[in-house]
Amino acid sequence: MPRAGLDRAAVVRLGLEVVDTDGWPGLTLAAVAARAGVAVPSLYKHVAGLPALRLAVVATCVDEVAALLTDARGERTGAEAVRVMAGALRAYGRARPGRYLATQGAWAGVPEADEIRRAGAAAVGLIAEAVAHLDVPEAHRIDAVRAVRAAVHGFVMLEMDGGFGMPEDVDASFDYLVDRLVAGLEAASRSRSQRS
Repeated sequence: MPRAGLDRAAVVRLGLEVVDTDGWPGLTLAAVAARAGVAVPSLYKHVAGLPALRLAVVATCVDEVAALLTDARGERTGAEAVRVMAGALRAYGRARPGRYLATQGAWAGVPEADEIRRAGAAAVGLIAEAVAHLDVPEAHRIDAVRAVRAAVHGFVMLEMDGGFGMPEDVDASFDYLVDRLVAGLEAASRSRSQRS
């Protein structure tokens, strides 16, 4: 039976449900239509095809990550801000693996993705602010932000793919990674200031 009150927002919500149950690669118009109880062509009244639906789903997920990082950081700065935001990203990846994967797309050069780029820039900006409070020189802040993102993302992806098969505590390993990363950034800043 077709779902009453189907509109663009409802189609996007259904798309998110598909991503939550079937993963990011499972997001198809057929999967959304099946959830809505309608034929695929009926979705075109609300979204201009799969690319448009994917953009809308990604925008929602990137907004969620930006809000999550903002809430996690709160009033914290520096090392503590990096730690809690790293933990929040990991928690999001564990709780919502499909949505986490959706946020990892490359949207440069896609004119319709301005909203995604703005939300993504806001999320990265929060990490950049935390790194700046570690006294990372301005010339290396982008490097530091990329290092934080790459380290956390790599850990999250390995964990999602079942890449940590040894019996040792994975939480302890994550804490070790983030602590060493923060310590390395702080040490590099101290070393640079001692030389100048």
